[in-house]
Amino acid sequence: MYVAIDNEVHPVDLSGEQDIQGVTLKEMITAKDGAPTFSLRIFRLEPGGYTPFHSHIWEHEVFVFDGSGLVIGEEHTLPIKKGYSVFVPPGEKHRFKAGEQGMSFVCCIPHHIKEK
Repeated sequence: MYVAIDNEVHPVDLSGEQDIQGVTLKEMITAKDGAPTFSLRIFRLEPGGYTPFHSHIWEHEVFVFDGSGLVIGEEHTLPIKKGYSVFVPPGEKHRFKAGEQGMSFVCCIPHHIKEK
């Protein structure tokens, strides 16, 4: 068994990467911690911050635990806020964008799948 404590995990600033603004990532539980299938990650988006508009071969499950914003897809843009859960199917282009107060969410992805 393993326990990760939010304020003890160092955040990584992703803002220097292409098409990302105002985003930090904390990898709370990964394969390095003994998790055989999924990684649990926390993203924090500053007000107006956004993730890249991208897709990948795995699905996302996301739970918003603070703030509000949008999940943007090719066909839909949906408002999300604290207490909302989001499912993004494999292959669907998407982006998360924070509102005026910023937004924080937990994201689970499989770490055993490799992009081809």
